[in-house]
Amino acid sequence: MSELDVSLEFTPNPNTLKYVVNQPLLEKGAANYTSLESASNSPLAQKLLSVEGIVGVMIGRNFITVSKNDAGDWEKIYQTGLQTITNHLKDGLKVVEGEISGSTDKHESATGEIETKIKKILDDEIRPAVAMDGGDITFDKYQDGVVYLFLQGSCSGCPSSTMTLKMGIETRLKEAIPEIKEVVAI
Repeated sequence: MSELDVSLEFTPNPNTLKYVVNQPLLEKGAANYTSLESASNSPLAQKLLSVEGIVGVMIGRNFITVSKNDAGDWEKIYQTGLQTITNHLKDGLKVVEGEISGSTDKHESATGEIETKIKKILDDEIRPAVAMDGGDITFDKYQDGVVYLFLQGSCSGCPSSTMTLKMGIETRLKEAIPEIKEVVAI
């Protein structure tokens, strides 16, 4: 295995940083944590959420996104986050233990043909593109022509997420599935 490398990337969200790791962290999907309690299956997320100012952690296939509150100091968060991630991975500790809750990678959970199409487009096209900016979008439900999605990581609270949602995701889904009237974030 090559030498561990953790590098920083900025995201479109001014309150989020993305650490890119040169090794796989998850086999698939993403894990999103917004509290110590929700991070009970991720020792790494627990460590990061214990850093003053960090209010969100999303772990993707080869990246970790951290979100800060207004009181968070980027310089301290960046340094502490980098050191925490590097030490955790160098020690060979688990990133996430067990199953990731909320993963939408399983198309079998779709209840109908339209939901299956929505999930396929999300997984094959939209989620990989959004992951490049340190975010994730997961399917909640489809009801009465409306698609409900969760925005996570750098997408959550991002100033440009509304435009991405309406101009990008909604346009793409309506193009592929005429029954869709609207896409909303929950």
